[in-house]
Amino acid sequence: MNKQEISAALKDYHWMINEIKRQRKMLENEVKSSITAQYGEESALPKPKGTNSDPVYREILRREKTHQWINRLQKKVLFIQEHVDCVRGERERAVLECLLDGMSVIAISRHMGLSERNIRAIRANIVDTMYENAGNAGFAGNAEIAG
Repeated sequence: MNKQEISAALKDYHWMINEIKRQRKMLENEVKSSITAQYGEESALPKPKGTNSDPVYREILRREKTHQWINRLQKKVLFIQEHVDCVRGERERAVLECLLDGMSVIAISRHMGLSERNIRAIRANIVDTMYENAGNAGFAGNAEIAG
């Protein structure tokens, strides 16, 4: 991941975690109810040419796309989780935890009693540290994580 992608992943971490949880819960419920195709005479009838108008097929495609999207989110979240420990400073660690909890720069500056400019500089240091750590671990520029 490049620095911009790391910065975006830090900013979006909180909602990505919530979305992954929500999608997993929905998939659990859908597995219990399951989708069934046509049976009997209807399954033997000719299907229309061109686009598939079968709602079950379209739902399967939608779920597959959702699954791929969730996998991309999980890779980004996993990247952040794997590189959290490389952040060493007390202020940097506090800012990182606030970012991961979904707090904005303004909220963090109020919470910590620091200027927004200072919080942005600390966030930039966090991104640099994660980027350097990822480069040492062989992750820098990984196109798979970028999705």
